[in-house]
Amino acid sequence: MRELRPGLFTGLFTEIAADGQLKAKTFLTQLANAIERQAKVNASTGSHKRGTPTPASPGTGPAVISGTLRRSITHSPVAFTGTGWETKVGTGAGISPPYGRTPASRYGLALETGLRNGTVYPFLKPAYRFGITTVAPQLYASIYRAGWPRI
Repeated sequence: MRELRPGLFTGLFTEIAADGQLKAKTFLTQLANAIERQAKVNASTGSHKRGTPTPASPGTGPAVISGTLRRSITHSPVAFTGTGWETKVGTGAGISPPYGRTPASRYGLALETGLRNGTVYPFLKPAYRFGITTVAPQLYASIYRAGWPRI
């Protein structure tokens, strides 16, 4: 046990704050990776050639045609914004399939929110739900409950 001297609590709280920031960044990075992986799985409900009917059912993730949408799913680097850590998971900009000019980001948005006929093939929202309800509690337990600094 340490003697209570001036600056002890300040130093201890600084150490705890730095540890918390590192853990928050680690947590968010691992969560973004898990959501990205799940979105890629969700965007792979069967496969078919361009111009043929999809084997995917409405309400499930889309089927693979060229793999461009699946390859475009990524996340931004985890960065501190002043109010906390932030990252974004979604489709990368500027990636288009070999057979068309519609970027994967626009195509993915249409699949996620509804095609012209109203049919949806969501892949990001279910991945987010999986990440928040299943992965996040496990990550929290493994990252934040690992121990407490000793005085």
